[in-house]
Amino acid sequence: MTKTIKCISPVDGSLYAERPVLTEAEADAAVAAAKAAQSGWAARPLTERIEMVRAALATLNTMSDRAVEELAWQMGRPTRYGGEFGGMNERSNYMLSIAETALAPEIVEDSPKFDRRIERAPQGVVFVIAPWNYPYMTAMNTIVPALVAGNAVMLKHASQTLLVGEMLAEAFAGLPDGVFQNVVLDHAGTERLIAARAFDFVNFTGSVGGGRAIERAAAGTFTGTGLELGGKDPGYVMADADIDWAVDTLMDGAMFNAGQCCCGIERIYVHESLYDAFVEKAVAWVNALKLGNPFDADTTIGPMAHARFASVVRDQIADAVAAGAKPLIDPAHFPADDGGAYLAPQVLVDVDHSMAVMREESFGPVVGIMSVKDDEEALALMNDCAYGLTASLWTSDPERAMALGRRIETGTVFLNRADYIDPAVCWTGCKDTGRGGAMSAIGYASVTRPRSYHMRKVKA
Repeated sequence: MTKTIKCISPVDGSLYAERPVLTEAEADAAVAAAKAAQSGWAARPLTERIEMVRAALATLNTMSDRAVEELAWQMGRPTRYGGEFGGMNERSNYMLSIAETALAPEIVEDSPKFDRRIERAPQGVVFVIAPWNYPYMTAMNTIVPALVAGNAVMLKHASQTLLVGEMLAEAFAGLPDGVFQNVVLDHAGTERLIAARAFDFVNFTGSVGGGRAIERAAAGTFTGTGLELGGKDPGYVMADADIDWAVDTLMDGAMFNAGQCCCGIERIYVHESLYDAFVEKAVAWVNALKLGNPFDADTTIGPMAHARFASVVRDQIADAVAAGAKPLIDPAHFPADDGGAYLAPQVLVDVDHSMAVMREESFGPVVGIMSVKDDEEALALMNDCAYGLTASLWTSDPERAMALGRRIETGTVFLNRADYIDPAVCWTGCKDTGRGGAMSAIGYASVTRPRSYHMRKVKA
């Protein structure tokens, strides 16, 4: 019996898409095709590769209306937000704009006697394992620089967003055969290929458990990996913050996409002088949301991508309440909460770090808020976590934020903003959030390797 990957729609629980898993022979043939195509692709002029990728992006953008509808069915994002092509284009266009500079050789000496330089060589075949929460943006973070740098790319998309991989393959169909392929693999097939050193670099965005499985599969192969894993991103509101601005941005960062954002805000620390006002405004902000079918025009928060994801969040909330936390949102205010994928958002107070909701990734529409007396207490709490992706600081004093930010164990420090990836600066993390970097020139360094030349032109 042929094994398949299924996408169960969170909208109504129906089977939305189903695709057969590649057999071992089919997977091996796809790898062979990528390896065969890569050298010819890398031999093309950089400007030609840039323009071919740019043309593929243009084709993809013609599919945006279809993508919005399919995303709503696959992972529940309300159609009112129009998909994620704006962010995808911003990142992709920036990476295209810096390609020639980022990939330029470092000339140490170019004299009549010597040519000494460092060039960036493509890794070879780059395997991208993409997540479902922002399935276009996250995939293209690696696909664009990898292709431009001369790699062949194989994409395995999450089961929840099966059709995204197919749409990307359709958009990139103008590239030479084998240079870009969408593949349907299960976990066992993925790990088998990694262990067989089928790929020269593996980029994965997903769970900590998934990252560990990839590292185990790659052990001893010396295959490079880039891993963006879990997060528990904090916000810290200082006494001199603009409270309305902070509430609006931090609560949006906590609740947008049903809380399913890699760098979403999952815990908030507020100076004691602003705490009561912040909490009151935060509750009002959340109560203004509308939970419902993502195809309804007035829906601002849709279902979580799968009922089992919502179950994790419900359990965290229940455990916190049992331990003394106080929920401030009445679930009756969100009648669409069905006990399954549709989950009412929640704000918790009287929380502490003994509770999983303040320490472990939630990846859903819940946030805990704590009062702090000063920067040192806030710093200790922000660092009391296994993850380190972003931290959002709120103050009118940039120097204070910079000094504090240098002490936070995180990949990105935000000042007076949150939940945003700036393609001009590196996207990275530490601790259980993983390793490696995307975006900026560092994103090109990840999908290439240095190759040095020491060329003696004449006899001494």
